[in-house]
Amino acid sequence: MRDQYKHNIDTDISITYIVTSKRLTLIASLGVTIGIAIFIFMNCMTAGFTQKSNAMIFNNTPHIRVYEEDQISKPLFKNNDTNMLNLISNPKIVPRSNRIIDPERIVALLKSQPEVTVVTPQIAVNIFYNSGMSLITGNASGVGIMEADQMFAIRSTMVEGKMEDLEVFPNGILLGVGVASKMNVKTGDNISITSSRNITKVMKVAGLFKTKNSLTDKMKSYISIHSAQQLMREGASYVTDINVDVVDFNKAADYSTRFSALTGYKAEDWKAANETLVSAANMRSVLVSAISLSILLVAGFGIYNILNMTISQKINDIAILKAMGFQSSDVIRIFVLQGALIGLMGILAGLLLAILLVFLTSRIYLGGDIGYFPIVFDTYIFIKGSLFGLFITLLAGYLPARKAANVDPVSIFRK
Repeated sequence: MRDQYKHNIDTDISITYIVTSKRLTLIASLGVTIGIAIFIFMNCMTAGFTQKSNAMIFNNTPHIRVYEEDQISKPLFKNNDTNMLNLISNPKIVPRSNRIIDPERIVALLKSQPEVTVVTPQIAVNIFYNSGMSLITGNASGVGIMEADQMFAIRSTMVEGKMEDLEVFPNGILLGVGVASKMNVKTGDNISITSSRNITKVMKVAGLFKTKNSLTDKMKSYISIHSAQQLMREGASYVTDINVDVVDFNKAADYSTRFSALTGYKAEDWKAANETLVSAANMRSVLVSAISLSILLVAGFGIYNILNMTISQKINDIAILKAMGFQSSDVIRIFVLQGALIGLMGILAGLLLAILLVFLTSRIYLGGDIGYFPIVFDTYIFIKGSLFGLFITLLAGYLPARKAANVDPVSIFRK
């Protein structure tokens, strides 16, 4: 009962210090408000950038790609002496063919893995779209359209025609809107394409798609695997890639090593295939985190300085409290509680300001491939920012509180 009574007095004293120093309290709370709001806002912005970047990558890139890796022929004679050159006679890429042997077995093997969600074979074909006397460079993906849709969400990008018609028409093709615009064609028209192996084929436009990548829309098309095999002058078993999606794409690098050993082919995860983009995203994340953390620490120093000023102003009151029987722990509790209350006021206001900033920023339309500003409302970031802000304010309150707890009332009274 006595401890409860002392705790109530400690709370009353903390609130009294806050109320009697309204201006200092407001300044400290405002610092925490800005720090929390900027911390949450910048981390939500980073999460939005990462989400947008990943979405653009996964529009065309699977989590893991299984393929036959090109190798350069080895030296005929290898010298151990570093001062001498190795002898290479007529170096060539080995193997000459990039086909995957027995793709059906490998597809079945990969589908049997518990972490795999989608597996689809693919044939990559470099082509020219024939438009009158001019040739438009592009690339076609020979796919099973239904499985490819599960991986790349092709249906959501369709702006004209039906994706399923690619299976209905034996010579059907889905064109990017950029290619269709250059050729001035629409759904139902016939176009001519020529492969890198000089095979020309007339295709029927089954539909048009529009991704959020203008470069893709100006070059990309989808055709059936059978059409791709014809364009490459290959048989029904010809496949160049096997695309794999897994449950957790962040663990794709771990899975790729195992899949490579399992299949005997190179398994490349999406991060390895997009090293530059991933490195840029990591660098951006570190930079934003450092800036937002610095702002939050500055807010903590604000509370620290204000409590130091309060302790200097109330040094006689502290001496009287200790002379009345208050322990050092009571004095620490008073000023830590004061710092915590200031921090809580700042955190609540900061959360409201962060919500407003995220909402207003998400309504900014940038246009082009980006669309609206890439920022996300992530509850986890709000919780993390609140907890981290509370920790900073408690620490900022504890350090000067220790100073107050060490006050010697006798020496103060002598002064």
